[in-house]
Amino acid sequence: MVLPTYSEREEWPGNPLDAAREAFGWLTAGDYPVAVDGRLFDHLPDRIIPVNELRDLLLAHGCPRRVWDEVWTHVISRARVEGGTWTITAVGLALPMLTSLAARLTERYADDPSDIHAEVLRGFLDALQTVDLTEGRITIRLRWAAYRAGHCALLDGMDGPTPKPPGFHSSEPKPPAGHPDLVLARAVEVGVLTRTEAELIGATRLDGVELADWPHHPGLAYEGLRSIRRRAENRLVAWLAGSDASPGDSDPTGDTAAVRLSPDEQIEDSGQSQSVAKKVGGPATDQAPNSGLQGRG
Repeated sequence: MVLPTYSEREEWPGNPLDAAREAFGWLTAGDYPVAVDGRLFDHLPDRIIPVNELRDLLLAHGCPRRVWDEVWTHVISRARVEGGTWTITAVGLALPMLTSLAARLTERYADDPSDIHAEVLRGFLDALQTVDLTEGRITIRLRWAAYRAGHCALLDGMDGPTPKPPGFHSSEPKPPAGHPDLVLARAVEVGVLTRTEAELIGATRLDGVELADWPHHPGLAYEGLRSIRRRAENRLVAWLAGSDASPGDSDPTGDTAAVRLSPDEQIEDSGQSQSVAKKVGGPATDQAPNSGLQGRG
């Protein structure tokens, strides 16, 4: 494989996710791209598969989620042992997810988004070393780790003063970006949702994952999972309706999130709504969260 010259490396993008895309491109260039043996995995061609093609196969409609877990277990295991090439491979496979997260987090952010994008990448890389490969749902847990890191950086950036010409003066913090992921992160922080419930809602309501495809405990039937989501969404709607997290002129997140929930699955229970709202009420925008620019990379 031909490596880039020093002058070529100097011209790499300043944005960390764009730079990661360039690095992944070098791994798949030339006559001997980094590849995996497709015979190791169900549903994949029985041949050597370059990792850029592997990414496209995983993203193809109808690829079973269990195959995602098989591939991610293989790639992460090699990244932990060998580092370097396989760590870049892992990032390259995740770039569609990471860039989508980064774009959504910074879509209303007026300053340079590079630091936030770097934190998204850092959160993902940290999770590569810690995610439990035996539990399944690997992609979802990697995504949530990347999101939490980026979201923390976003709030830090919005809390800082904004320079104003002439000279520099403090100004009011910028309001939070208006998208439902912020609501989920706040709901986890104040105890309205568990992290798993937030991941379930985020994946099946925002990311288009079918409820039946969301990895869950083998003993939990589809209706049980649907009931868990319905109860979690009911608590979320009650919190939005009865606390200071309800939508306002400067923060449309609550309104957006409520619209994204299916009305037919919301439970009519005003007593429960009032109870939950009182328990978790408070300025959600003041809570720090606990907790995805380019196309397919």
